Amino acid sequence: MASKTRNLQLKDFRLIQAVHDTGQLGLAAEQLALSQPAASRMLANIERAVGGPVFLRHPKGMTPTPVGDTLIRNGHNLLNGLDQTLREISSVSKGLAGTARVGSVTDGSVAFVVPAIQELKKTAIGADIHVDVAPSDVLVEGLFRGEHDFVLSRIPPAYDKRQLDVRRGRHEDICFMMRAGHPLSRTATASLPSLAAYEWVIQAPHTPLRQAVEAVFVSSGTDLPRDIVNTTSMLVMVAYLASSDALAPIPRQVADLFVSNNPAAGLATVEPEEKILVSPYFLISRKNVIISAVAARLRELVFAAMNQPAA
Repeated sequence: MASKTRNLQLKDFRLIQAVHDTGQLGLAAEQLALSQPAASRMLANIERAVGGPVFLRHPKGMTPTPVGDTLIRNGHNLLNGLDQTLREISSVSKGLAGTARVGSVTDGSVAFVVPAIQELKKTAIGADIHVDVAPSDVLVEGLFRGEHDFVLSRIPPAYDKRQLDVRRGRHEDICFMMRAGHPLSRTATASLPSLAAYEWVIQAPHTPLRQAVEAVFVSSGTDLPRDIVNTTSMLVMVAYLASSDALAPIPRQVADLFVSNNPAAGLATVEPEEKILVSPYFLISRKNVIISAVAARLRELVFAAMNQPAA
């Protein structure tokens, strides 16, 4: 019997399930869009394959035999597994499931990646999203190694831009963040000398943010602060600000996350009198590299967010 049952096909299990659900061959045939004679022939072939009756015929319907019970039980699991697989394949092909791997500088992750993920998740509940926040050189290196589907970053000079698909850039606008009771928190703007009078918590010297801030101070003839703590950790930065009079130059979108959107954090911001803009970052992916449908959807949502007019 075992060797014969291997000849059963999915359509046979669907007929068995339909007869079990409806109790009548005619209704099962209608459910499967078959003629009753065709369904009758299929059932006869199934019973020959398994070596005995699958259903007992009664005046009021059909009930499964012990062999039929076994086929119904295992067929139910088989069909459910197949249907789930087909649903998952459909979801993946439509960008409703699958994996997307994104890398971004801090400002881009807060301003564009997070809102794009939230929009994606309204329909793509099964999507598996990975977000890495790092400096641009680390992000682009990861992109070339295949660790990211796309990144929001600057392009380090060592990389061949002809291998990249580069879209619209955005500048990071810098303000200074501090604890809510800081002496400068009572003013809307602060001069460069007054900002330099305090200790700073800032990114390392080679980073674009640090270079942009220092360039504005140097060009104005203002001395930089003597006391500086270098860190790329937002957690360290916030902890240090909360327990000192230090200042942190930080992209405005990131500052809003801590200040405007979270008054309980106990932090405040002040604007420098001279505008500080960091060199632009871009939406970057590799040319001729196919990414998953869900990653492509997320990339387009990020691109749409980056092209919205500033509030």
